Amino acid sequence: MSFDLSSLTQAVDAHGHVARILIASHKGSSPREAGTSMLVWDAGFYGTIGGGALEYQAVEMAQKHLQSKTLTSVQRIPLGPNLGQCCGGSVTLVTECFTQANLPQTDTIFARPIQVGSPEPLWVKRNLANARNGAETPDTQLQDGWLVESISQPLQPVWIYGAGHVGRAIIDTLQGLPFDITWVDTKGARFPADIPENVTQLVAQNPALAAIHAPHDAQHFILTYSHAIDLELCHAILSNSFKSVGLIGSKTKHARFITKLQNLGHSAPQISRIICPIGDPSLGKEPKAIALGITSALIRERANVTAQKEAQI
Repeated sequence: MSFDLSSLTQAVDAHGHVARILIASHKGSSPREAGTSMLVWDAGFYGTIGGGALEYQAVEMAQKHLQSKTLTSVQRIPLGPNLGQCCGGSVTLVTECFTQANLPQTDTIFARPIQVGSPEPLWVKRNLANARNGAETPDTQLQDGWLVESISQPLQPVWIYGAGHVGRAIIDTLQGLPFDITWVDTKGARFPADIPENVTQLVAQNPALAAIHAPHDAQHFILTYSHAIDLELCHAILSNSFKSVGLIGSKTKHARFITKLQNLGHSAPQISRIICPIGDPSLGKEPKAIALGITSALIRERANVTAQKEAQI
């Protein structure tokens, strides 16, 4: 796990004052591993450190930090005695508050003192030197009053709604590729037992409410078992910022959705951004064929973005 500067910057741009909760270390069993983090602001949050009592307490504390303008705190929390959990371990949480003024100004490694007055240790200097020389950046490290994290390189966020045959085929095809995938369905039982490492499983009784929390540059693919859920998702996504949205279905379904979305108040230019059918129709309608069409389009788009960035250097 590493420091997600892209998501933090987006949150600060949107909300001004944001607290970041980090599991800096843990001993024994814990809900999530070291390096896991979440963001909290006055009226919401993004991400998770494992849910349950630990997360509830951490978010409550972060809200107090935002109100009191506390910059940093460190808490060591025994999970069993303090929270009544059966994990039996303990976690060290670091909560830091960020505004535009103190966002990290680096794209490799973020090192800072967590305890006021702590001199920079030799191991921190070595990590910074290694990062400048292009060596491998470290995992999350907290010791000697200093915290060091590598800055993650932003991946294209892809949100997939529906864990049926097509959804599973898309996930299988995207496995191992450089995309940050969130996979949404209404019940945990609908997901397969094995989920790829680059996929976050999200169970949401109302997927449209989950879609509201997607990054503003996410690419959405809607392929649930319900036309009603599909329509609610289209409505929610069109009501917010997004990069692209694809909808599985026929031309007839697309035409009906256009009319319904117009009645919900969406403009014709906005509705026209919905791609339906998804994939490459010339490849066929089989789940794997649809998945291949979607994956190839995502890879081409990513290659084009990379080429544009290199042309500007």
